Amino acid sequence: MSSGSVVIGGQGENDQSVPPPATRISAENEETFSVRVAKFHSQMREAYLELRGRTEADAKVEVRAETTARVAKRPVKEGQQVKPGDLLCVLDRGAREARVLQANALLAQAQLDFEAADQLSGKGFAANNRVAALKAARDAAQAELREAEIELERTEIRSPVEGVVESPMVEMGTILSAGQTCATVVDPNPMLAIGTISETNIGKVYIGQPAEVKLVTGQSVRGTVRYIAPSADPDTRTFRVEVLIPNEDAKVLDGVTALTRLKLAAQKAHFMSPAYLTLNDSGIVGLRGVDENNRVVFYPVEVIGGDRDGVWLTGLPDTATIIVVGQDYVSAGKQVDPVFESLEVN
Repeated sequence: MSSGSVVIGGQGENDQSVPPPATRISAENEETFSVRVAKFHSQMREAYLELRGRTEADAKVEVRAETTARVAKRPVKEGQQVKPGDLLCVLDRGAREARVLQANALLAQAQLDFEAADQLSGKGFAANNRVAALKAARDAAQAELREAEIELERTEIRSPVEGVVESPMVEMGTILSAGQTCATVVDPNPMLAIGTISETNIGKVYIGQPAEVKLVTGQSVRGTVRYIAPSADPDTRTFRVEVLIPNEDAKVLDGVTALTRLKLAAQKAHFMSPAYLTLNDSGIVGLRGVDENNRVVFYPVEVIGGDRDGVWLTGLPDTATIIVVGQDYVSAGKQVDPVFESLEVN
């Protein structure tokens, strides 16, 4: 002080002195942060919706007995191809043939009685009510005969569809009750790929939609959507979807694990590394980019697919300059010094 110089705390007395703290902080805030950026261009992407499920035969019929009897013959074997009407099991006829013969004899007698009474009635020698009673007896005999014939026919169990006999079949000598299975016939053509779709994606599926089905066996086949469930499963909130697969050569087997990919409409998207993704202060997933004034902008994005090489995103402009290094150290609106990659990313 004796020199006449007054020193204020935090300030120097010449141009080379350290600036005060407030000035230093302000200067630091005005410094631009360098970030590495790359330019990305949108591409037309053919998107797919994936369903995991299994294959299922369109026609799988358990052929059941309609009467109770012992299995007397089994004309087919497991794995054999059958056509509609082919015999699968023959049951012991027992007294059924005798009942048919008895019903035939009763019908013949009832027919004779009715015809004789009808002739006498025409000549005035028989009452009309007697003729009507004999006619009713004749009709009842016809019905009893038909019932006996149907019961006899039920001893022959035939395939209602074309297909392959599935193992196991009923054993010879087994007593089948009405409703028990003689054999199961599987028609492998066409085959179905069954899967489920969430309620958020069901609007993207339509009847006739092309589909690609990849089986766990390594096979890859094509089909079309045949059925969409009108209501969701109450537990999973998913909808059943069936894809019809032509299978003339029967190479696609029933019950195989399958991954079905439904082709969606092509859309513009960007492909890049998932490492560029970040979160804003509200926790929204997106990317930080740089505008024409070198200020940081935040783009909320949606991941619509991906593989081991990167992810497909929507929500960006057709051409966007994205921060690929340093995106977590800047915020929207901040001025930055962008340093471009040596090559543009397409």
